[in-house]
This record gives sequence, C-alpha cells and structure tokens, in this order.
Amino acid sequence: KMAKSQDELKRECGYKAVDDFVKDGMTVGLGTGSTAYFAVERVGQLLKEGKLKDIMCIPTSVRTKEQAELLGIPLCTLNERSKVDVAIDGADAVDRNLCLVKGGGGALLREKMVEVCADKFVVIVDDSKLFPNLGPSFPLPVEITPFCHEHTLRCIAQLPSVAGCDAVLRLGSSSTNKPDGPDPAVTDNGNYIVDLHFTTPIPNPAQAAAELKNTVGVVEHGLFSGMTSCVVVACKDGIKVAGPDFSPVWW
Repeated sequence: KMAKSQDELKRECGYKAVDDFVKDGMTVGLGTGSTAYFAVERVGQLLKEGKLKDIMCIPTSVRTKEQAELLGIPLCTLNERSKVDVAIDGADAVDRNLCLVKGGGGALLREKMVEVCADKFVVIVDDSKLFPNLGPSFPLPVEITPFCHEHTLRCIAQLPSVAGCDAVLRLGSSSTNKPDGPDPAVTDNGNYIVDLHFTTPIPNPAQAAAELKNTVGVVEHGLFSGMTSCVVVACKDGIKVAGPDFSPVWW
C-alpha cells in the first residue's frame, strides 16, 4: 500500500476537524493555506449534501473568501458577528505548549483577529509541523506598515527577545516567504511582512510576542500563544489529536 501523499494527509486532517467540531447553527472561522483549504472544501461539501445546516462562516483572507464563495458557503465578517464558535486553521510550526507560528501564507492579521474570538480554535497540521520549540522550525512573520518599513525592520531586529534573528523583508507574493519577485510583498491589508529567521530557539515566546506588539509600526506578529484548543495531526499511521481534552503532546 502506497504511503499517503502530503496532500492526502492534509485532506484527512481538514475533513476530520470539520466532521468533529463543526455543528449546525455555528459561526465558523475559516483558515487560510494548503491544509485549511481542505477544511473549507469539507464545509462546502457537507452543506451541499444537507448534512450541515444554518452555519455562517468568517474567512481569514481574500483567497479563502473566494474559495468559500465558489462552494456556496454563507459568509459574513466579524463586523456582523464578534462571537465565533469554532475556527479551523493550519500552522507553520507547533511547539510542545501548543504555541504556534503562523503567517507563512501572509494572512496572520486576519487569522488572529478571527481566531482570538473563537470559543474553540482547532489547528490542523501534518506531523512535519511539530517541533519541541519555536524559532529555527519556521521563520516568524511580522506584519508591518509600509511607511518607513526599513526603520521598523531595524527596530524589530534589535528587540532583546528576538536577539540574533535575521530580519528579512518578504518580497514578491505575500503568500510565501520565498522571494519570488523584486518588490515588497503586500498583504490583504496593504501592509508589508518581515520574516525573522532564527538559528536557535526563541527563549521566551510570550516576551517576544509582547515586545513585537509593543513596537510602533508593527501591526501584528505570527506568534499565536495560549489560543489553541487542540491540534489535529495527520501522521503516517493515521490522525492523532493533541490538547488538554485529548492526547498529551508526544513530540
């Protein structure tokens, strides 16, 4: 039997999160990215089959909004509903405290705005995203204003909590941290992104979060701390769920 492809694992993960956590009548936050894509696909499928009724979804990016519209998923924004029952989204890295790095796909601000409002925040990843700590695992994205962005980049790089990081302006498309164009990448919100590359673990993610957020010119950062309800993980040998009400962390 062939080993499952990365996409098959992501699909299983996304489908399971929707099947287990999304119920009739809920307001649902829809994440952004290659794993969240499958959760959105599943919501559309269940609605079409009549297995899910009376739900309203809040997308976290223009990309997700467009996908959801094509699938006929009813949408609103936080302006209409500030209370979200469940949000489902991927992550670029998950540590042993279920603290996340997100924003590889450039949607960190809208993701955090929606997910911080959710009663339950369900994270869906394959096991390549699990790490003992954050830092070298995946560059930390920081969304900043375009105005005097080089100045803000320098300010960020000098913060004690991220000492030793290499702060790099994201170029080309905002949806990947690989430079794929000459100009600064622009987010859905018209901002720029600085990716912080680490060679050693971030000693104190909570302190880093506070210092970054407190820097004038920073709009938001990709550390999602104390928000995760559970992590649905696609492993080679099936799906496992980590979290306070589920399995203890095994990585």
